[in-house]
Amino acid sequence: MYTDTHAHLYYDDLKDRLDSVMERARAASVERIICVGTDLASSRTSISIAERFDGVFATAGVHPHDAKDAPEDYLSQVKELLTHEKVVAVGEMGLDYFRNFSPPEQQREVFRSQLEMAAELEMPTVIHNRDADDDLLKIVEEVSPSKAVLHCFSSDVPTAERALNAGCLLSFTGNVTFGKNSTEAVLEMTPVERIMLETDCPFMTPVPNRGKVNEPSNIPYIGQRIAEIKAMKLMELARITSATAQDFFGLPK
Repeated sequence: MYTDTHAHLYYDDLKDRLDSVMERARAASVERIICVGTDLASSRTSISIAERFDGVFATAGVHPHDAKDAPEDYLSQVKELLTHEKVVAVGEMGLDYFRNFSPPEQQREVFRSQLEMAAELEMPTVIHNRDADDDLLKIVEEVSPSKAVLHCFSSDVPTAERALNAGCLLSFTGNVTFGKNSTEAVLEMTPVERIMLETDCPFMTPVPNRGKVNEPSNIPYIGQRIAEIKAMKLMELARITSATAQDFFGLPK
């Protein structure tokens, strides 16, 4: 059994055919999916999707791209969404200095405030990081959330070591199938118990389906490549990463 720990099922490429997307996921042994919100609206939509499907759970939070558009009461609105029985984490939150759709200072403020709230509530956090390694990890180290995962990890080994030392988990997407890159060295040094799988769909489609819309049924391709790098059997990797996800998000057994 696999768990896709980061999916955006509400995008147009997926939402209009969710029944078939879920059928293909089940056929690929992907039995649990975390639908990740990026702002208040998508967080609410994630919850509605989770209510519709037994194996789907949701998160609620404000992405760094959307930090500039967050209303003044965004924290209280996110906190209210966190009370829903199928919401399992705060996020997606973090920093993105590559696109800088929101001013960096505002990104840091919105990230820290959500991280502090999650720490207070003892809820897991889903963290986005792009070209902001030092600033992001400094905030994580200062706030010290109870549980945090750096999703779609693509930074270098020193950053991975610092994140692991801060207690974070690392999650990997289809980028591990894109040929020789830094994720291989990161995966080699990361304990398998600190790894989770994700598609980040509809983005980051793994080989052999690059060029097509990504969906949760592609998780086995990501798992297979990680299993090769870790020199272990695929089903063992699936078992361990799903157990890690279950513990991290507090999913039902």
